[in-house]
Amino acid sequence: MTGSHHSPPAPEPALWSAPQATAPLSFRTQLPGSKSLTNRELILSALAEGPSLLRRPLFSRDTQLMVDALRALGTQITEVPGDGHFGPDLSLTPAPLHGAAVDCGLAGTVMRFVPPVAALASGVTSFDGDAAARARPMRTTIEALRLLGVVVEDAGRFTLPFRVHGTGTVTGGPLAIDASASSQFVSGLLLAASRFEGGIDLQHVGERLPSLPHIDMTVQAIIARHGRVTQIGDTRWRVDPGPLAGREVTIEPDLSNATPFLAAAAVVGGSVTVSDWPGTTTQVGDMFPSIVERMGARVDVSGGDLTVTGTGRLRGIDVDLTPCGELTPTVAGLAALAEGTSTLRGIAHLRGHETDRLAALAAEITALGGEVTETADGLIITPRPLHAGVWHSYADHRIATTGALIGLATPGVQVEDIQTTRKTLPEFTQLWGRMLAGGSAQ
Repeated sequence: MTGSHHSPPAPEPALWSAPQATAPLSFRTQLPGSKSLTNRELILSALAEGPSLLRRPLFSRDTQLMVDALRALGTQITEVPGDGHFGPDLSLTPAPLHGAAVDCGLAGTVMRFVPPVAALASGVTSFDGDAAARARPMRTTIEALRLLGVVVEDAGRFTLPFRVHGTGTVTGGPLAIDASASSQFVSGLLLAASRFEGGIDLQHVGERLPSLPHIDMTVQAIIARHGRVTQIGDTRWRVDPGPLAGREVTIEPDLSNATPFLAAAAVVGGSVTVSDWPGTTTQVGDMFPSIVERMGARVDVSGGDLTVTGTGRLRGIDVDLTPCGELTPTVAGLAALAEGTSTLRGIAHLRGHETDRLAALAAEITALGGEVTETADGLIITPRPLHAGVWHSYADHRIATTGALIGLATPGVQVEDIQTTRKTLPEFTQLWGRMLAGGSAQ
């Protein structure tokens, strides 16, 4: 860098006027690939014995950060022509791993999945990210690596920034961790463990483990590459050492990114259809249709299409979201527009996400006239008439999309920093506009 040491102040994020719906919806869309699956397959491809091809991967900020991290560590990743739906496919060729500088941005998958890979590299890898990322919990990853014999330098805060001193090998073996803050701590260790000399025998100790389906996703992805994983009860996993196979895999559409669009039909009336909905999946977004059905919408599945049809009325819900916490912002948005109080439980871990999602949702719904009480592990939402105002996103893509959802039924809602949706769905505002215009996005 040259010139003055004083950077100009960052510009204020622009306000986006959330469009209000004026008619029932009739929208059909196909959504880009799952962020969770894309980033898991990127990690496994980097650790595999042979090349891999990822078809229909997601291209978003989180996945680009993962690609950049693995490239920096030595993996060869090239874009190749895809089927034309959402851009190119990705071809990956493993190579010897070496130290590098990794920008985690605000991506939990990068900051929790890449450090165990860096421990297998030769040299020092430094990790840092956005200002908000430095507040995200990282103690479990840092302590786990140290217990496995890896040297990790941090400032004693157990957060970004830190440095992993890789020696090319990790001994592995038995390990007990507290992953109650995020299932990503478990997934990050399991993804790399096939390359540990002794594999890993990983036990979660502590409070309840959130988002178990995300761990199931990790396990299935490892098994698909001939990795040997044994689950022992709900909170213990053993990964045997051995090679991971390269593979060609088509990434499922991101079902969590589908939820604001499906929820829109429940709010406005009419129907929204998402095509290529998988018949079986480990994605937690697959739990949303049953939730929105309980709140009063109709759900139909036919020929790979999932359709939500709104009835014009929403009822409150009492729901334990422990396995699917990332759906909380959308469910909270629906609850704020429903009839009757909703209680959302089992989501204390959301306080350590991109932002404290519970505090953010409570603050923003309340600012528009709603009534929200934070509990130890969730939210109690009592619907009240909502009014115009600014909805802050907290640099959190799912908080931003909730503002758009509430804006469908509330005139004058302006969402601050809607561009944060680029984290997992760069096309969000275009798709939202097409939905309200009555078009389709195939």
